[in-house]
Amino acid sequence: MKAIFLTAATALALGGYPVMDDANIGSAAAATVTAGQADNILLEDWRGPYGGIPPFDRVEPALFPAALQFAIDEQRREVLAITDNSAAPSFANTVEALEKVGERLDRVLSVFGVMSSNMANPEIQAIDRTWSPKLSAASDEITLDPKLFARVKKVYETRTESGLDAIQQRLVTRLYDSFVRRGANLDAARKAQLSEYNQQLAAAFAEFNQKLLADETTHIAATEAEMKGVPADVKAAAAAAAGERNLPAGSYAIVNTRSAVDPVLTFADDRALREKVWRAFVNRGDNGDANDTNALIARIVKLRADRARLLGFASHAEWRMQDTMAKTPAKAMDLMMRVWPAAIARVKEEVRDQQAIADGLGHKISIEPWDYRYYQEKVRKQRYDLTQDEVKPYFELDNIIEASYWAAGELYGLDFKEVTGTVPVWHPDIRVYSVTDRKDGRQVGLFYRDDYARSGKRSGAWMTTYRSRARLLGDDIVLASNNNNFVKPAPGQPVLISLDDAATLFHEFGHAIHYLLVDVKYPSFGSTPRDFVEYPSQVNENWLLTQPVLSRFAKHYRTGQPIPQALIDKIRKADTFNQGFGTTEYLSSAIVDMMLHMDPNGAIDPDSFERETLAKIGMPDQLVMRHRLPQFGHLFSSDAYSAGYYSYLWSETMDADTWAAFEEAGDPFDKATADRFRETLLATGNETDRAEAYRAFRGRDPDVNALLKKRGFPVK
Repeated sequence: MKAIFLTAATALALGGYPVMDDANIGSAAAATVTAGQADNILLEDWRGPYGGIPPFDRVEPALFPAALQFAIDEQRREVLAITDNSAAPSFANTVEALEKVGERLDRVLSVFGVMSSNMANPEIQAIDRTWSPKLSAASDEITLDPKLFARVKKVYETRTESGLDAIQQRLVTRLYDSFVRRGANLDAARKAQLSEYNQQLAAAFAEFNQKLLADETTHIAATEAEMKGVPADVKAAAAAAAGERNLPAGSYAIVNTRSAVDPVLTFADDRALREKVWRAFVNRGDNGDANDTNALIARIVKLRADRARLLGFASHAEWRMQDTMAKTPAKAMDLMMRVWPAAIARVKEEVRDQQAIADGLGHKISIEPWDYRYYQEKVRKQRYDLTQDEVKPYFELDNIIEASYWAAGELYGLDFKEVTGTVPVWHPDIRVYSVTDRKDGRQVGLFYRDDYARSGKRSGAWMTTYRSRARLLGDDIVLASNNNNFVKPAPGQPVLISLDDAATLFHEFGHAIHYLLVDVKYPSFGSTPRDFVEYPSQVNENWLLTQPVLSRFAKHYRTGQPIPQALIDKIRKADTFNQGFGTTEYLSSAIVDMMLHMDPNGAIDPDSFERETLAKIGMPDQLVMRHRLPQFGHLFSSDAYSAGYYSYLWSETMDADTWAAFEEAGDPFDKATADRFRETLLATGNETDRAEAYRAFRGRDPDVNALLKKRGFPVK
């Protein structure tokens, strides 16, 4: 049952999460639905092909309140059946029973997650604000139930003498630890206070999401003259965005999202435009208006600190990191600070090179943050005779999508066949693929793609599952999606993406591959520690620039000619280019996150804290955090990545060392290495300790030097 490890309110804030369905809901519940809610499609079992699919095309916001209340009430009855069981607590009647609780609520939340993240409107946002606290309370009702905890505790205390195998004992231990970590041992008064904190946080997360989305729907208008230097495909997308917003003919609209902003910052010759676009983007949520998030963030941080203290932890970071591979904030900080000095040293080199270019061009400037991408692109051209504009014609979106599928087939035997038009979707742009096992033709999953930015869709890129594989429940066909924010072009125009965009596509697809391959009995083992979650996705990025992928799929969008070997060589030669920038903007965000949540008191002013912390660690003046606090959705749209943004670096340490294993095998598609990776680390979910699983795969712990080498930093 996910409510134990991930609260339902958090699920709303995340806009989708791995869903473990339960096919064994009793007939009494089904009869109640038939009698009382026959007109509510959200309460029906998912029907149709692929083991049943969500009715995305029939969803209306007005259906959610009744569906959520019915599903919460049903979940309450299912838990009551466990607590009122007169039989002595056992693994079967308590732990396995809990694994089967809440299927209908999971289904409703899965569909709501799509609506709130991909198709938000004022009605959906109002539902989110109202129901996030109620869902948090429903989750706490389970975790803080003394009768239920007494049963769980009894099974835990007898776990080694009751004939359970190692996986079952691990499940019992993790369940018990989760109850304790979430307050099951508190007295009644403190439980009430804890639930109040959780409900306040759930409401704050929903409010943060909505404020950030509002700022990301704004735009900067630009003229033809201001857009000088910007590639034609980027201009065409900006012109289409202007048309959608009814701007005057000849205008361009630069929407306030990363996918629209970054190309302008990279190519626009007009420095004033670059500064204007940069300031709008980095000040999202920080403009002192109705969408300003600073007071909200301060409240969230304080509530988290107070909750951690109530639960007996020194800080929110200490509490959050109990169920991670790193275990403690100190270990996460140690890894980050091993990499930080090399990153800022490289930034100094990059800025020096940029300034030399600017001086040589007669530009009387000092490099500022809105100049970094622009002049770094010129350094790339000078040093490697390579520009993003030269590469993009070979990276057409559909080709890169097919490349990701082909690589998954070669590595894991997964085949993807488009079935768009045969199943319901939430928007006409959605494409759908049937996923089968090449070896025996077995149906593995159904995969949805939502690739384009739109009004009402949150920014960034993410993966969602609507049903995960869990043998206990009879669930075998995974339902998953990748959600990107590529700028949709004008009709008939190609979608040309940058190397960074292509890497993001492979990254998110790596998440999907992971969940398509997970093969566990118990639903709870479908979720892995936060600092492991990004590992499979980051590993998958490595296959993008392999020779077999490039030679087959990197083809010029007009001529169809494969990318020239000379261009491939230049790309590889420039592989560690700009790593000072990339590492520093990420790591500064991760360090600020951890230090923010290590504060035991939690009384902070976000702007001051950000500014003072960056000064303390020596943040270069020419950069800002990848996610400044006022727009840091990873931290403030839920608890999911709070005190956890370091996890990308932790995962990348394993990723770099894993890629080294393929390199040592002499073939990026080495079958033996891929099979060992799949069987040891991907398919097992969280059935075994992830550090032990990694050691079983590699024969040792990951080597941080592999990470430093991959980024082109000095190896220690």
